[in-house]
Order: sequence, then structure tokens, then C-alpha cells
Amino acid sequence: MTEITETDHRLLAALKRNARASVTELAQATGVARATVKSRLDRLVESGTIRRFTIETDLEDREMVRAITTIELQGSMSRSVVRSLRAIPHVHALHSTNGAWDLVAEIRASDLRSFDQVLRKIRDIPGVLNSETSLLLNSA
Repeated sequence: MTEITETDHRLLAALKRNARASVTELAQATGVARATVKSRLDRLVESGTIRRFTIETDLEDREMVRAITTIELQGSMSRSVVRSLRAIPHVHALHSTNGAWDLVAEIRASDLRSFDQVLRKIRDIPGVLNSETSLLLNSA
């Protein structure tokens, strides 16, 4: 695992603010030379610390129904349930957790009808004992 230095943290923060920033802009933001920025970026990408460069748009918020679904599993079927959930394209992210619920799924669908179908698919998976869903109405 790559050690993350203070310079790396500043570089990552600058990239979170603007993933399209040039190496020159990143050098100015972090206070280090362009060559240092370039070598740090290469190292962070090569090590997998930076997995991808992406964009955020408000289109997803405006055009999608988003929700968090917590899921209780039958213990002996957890691997099977996780495989089934990962096969559903509308399950955007899946996390194991502690407490009353075993999994937390982030669901994204284009409309309420599609969203309802996704919930039915999840509830029909063998090994899913219970679920609770909260729609994400607005980002703070």
C-alpha cells in the first residue's frame, strides 16, 4: 500500500475540487513543482489510490430516483445475496454494515416504476429476510 503524504493529501483535495485541473494548476494549488505533481499523480494512479477520474453532474439528481435500502440477510446465504444484488444494474453501490441491518444498497432508477421493480427484485432474492428503503429527496 502506498504511503500518502501531506502533499498527496493536498493533491487529492485539489483534484476533488476540480478533476480537470491541469498539472500546472495542481502545482499552484499544492505549492509543489509540476514535475512533483506529475510523479505523484502517476504513483497514485499506479498504486490504485486514484482509481478513476470522473465528473459529477446535477443531471443524476434531477433525472433519477435515488434511495438507500438497508437489507437484513439470512446468514448462510449472504454471499449468494450479494452476488444477486451486484447483478442488478440499478444497485449503484453496496456496503456491508454492522447493527440491525447487514447491507446498505444505494439504488438509482430512472423513474418510480423502475424503482418499484428494483425493490421487488431485491425482496424476491432468496436469503433477503427484510428491507427498509428511504428515498433521497435532496442533497444538502
